[in-house]
Amino acid sequence: MRARYSDKNKINVITLGCSKNTYDSEVLMGQLKANNKNITHDKEDGNIVVINTCGFIENAKEQSINTIIENVNKKKEGLVDKVFVTGCLSERYKSDLKAEIPEVDNYFGTTEMPSLLKHLGADYKHELAGERLLTTPKNYAYLKISEGCDRPCSFCAIPLMRGKHKSVSIENLIIEANNLAKQGVKELILIAQDSTYYGIDLYGKRMLSKLLTELCKVDGIEWIRLHYAFPNGFPMDVLDVINKEEKICKYIDIPLQHISEKILKSMKRKSTSQKINNLLSDFRNKVSDIAIRTTLIVGYPGETEEDFQLLKKWVKDTKFDRLGCFTYSHEEDTSAHDLEDDVPQQVKNSRLNEIMEIQSQISWELNQKKIGKTYKVLIDRKKGNYYIGRTQYDSPDVDNEVLIDAKSNFFRVGEFVSAKIYEASDFDLYASV
Repeated sequence: MRARYSDKNKINVITLGCSKNTYDSEVLMGQLKANNKNITHDKEDGNIVVINTCGFIENAKEQSINTIIENVNKKKEGLVDKVFVTGCLSERYKSDLKAEIPEVDNYFGTTEMPSLLKHLGADYKHELAGERLLTTPKNYAYLKISEGCDRPCSFCAIPLMRGKHKSVSIENLIIEANNLAKQGVKELILIAQDSTYYGIDLYGKRMLSKLLTELCKVDGIEWIRLHYAFPNGFPMDVLDVINKEEKICKYIDIPLQHISEKILKSMKRKSTSQKINNLLSDFRNKVSDIAIRTTLIVGYPGETEEDFQLLKKWVKDTKFDRLGCFTYSHEEDTSAHDLEDDVPQQVKNSRLNEIMEIQSQISWELNQKKIGKTYKVLIDRKKGNYYIGRTQYDSPDVDNEVLIDAKSNFFRVGEFVSAKIYEASDFDLYASV
């Protein structure tokens, strides 16, 4: 069967997984654009397909494999000409994937972009410092400040796929931030595998506060948001910068995973419940209105009902502003894989639902307190009868959204408005201008 696409050599980049993958796809597409290639993102109209895969947990791996098979079938049917696979799954399981799905034209790891570009008829251009083709709404963009991770967490395969921690220099990040600002980006979302560790490899000490201070000087950027801060060794001077600099959102994403001493020790988190609680108290005492987001894992090997009840009570008492939860995934080549995966999946799912039900109630209660208050809101998009925006206390896709009536208002994406909350549910805030 002849391919249906009249526009030959159009490259469709499909992105799966986290914000780090989104960033990598944007860099890839920026390189392709600089080579005058015809590109599209997550569409159905490219005869050459590049799949940027995720290999973090079982569900993500399944989605990646299903996407590969779907596009290989399209190739067999003549609907696409070539299929290339890159990203974390390809990095971790390249030999297995080659054996199981040989119809893919080639597989590439997370550090093999120059080779991938060569197969796509493009040259890797080193002079494109931080230049990329954005796939997020034009008002915000991710800024990857480092790659890889040196932490020994027992459940995590990221070091196998992304390697050791490697910071990007402050100078290069400032160049990239300026380029983004020129494109109309208003909000920078700082991402890394471990943003707490930023700078140690380059400067011999933690330099996150210095980076934040320098980014605040970039004209056009109005919000800077911090994601993925590891709790151990968190540089407390960052809190001083958050208080001092108006551009830095009073928001922090800090994955804590659990609170049971036994589980924390088995996870190799090198922390204790007391250290964690002290750190959270410091956050709230030093930045009075900070919004704290965390992620938890339930169903880790050896997690008893007692451990889970302890976790539930802690979530109720701590009242995180934002919270995500995952069921434990038994990953090969991690140290936790040597343990018996002894919590049944049904129990894992039940525990996850219980945690999220608790958090839903907490979120509802916290949101009720917002009614009658006025916030600075960044407009992300228009959907149906509403403009959808966020406050500084909310990150895209995972946190609260502010809904403003679109029938009686007109805004542009990327515009800041002052909005008063008049109604609230557990994850939505309704506001009038």
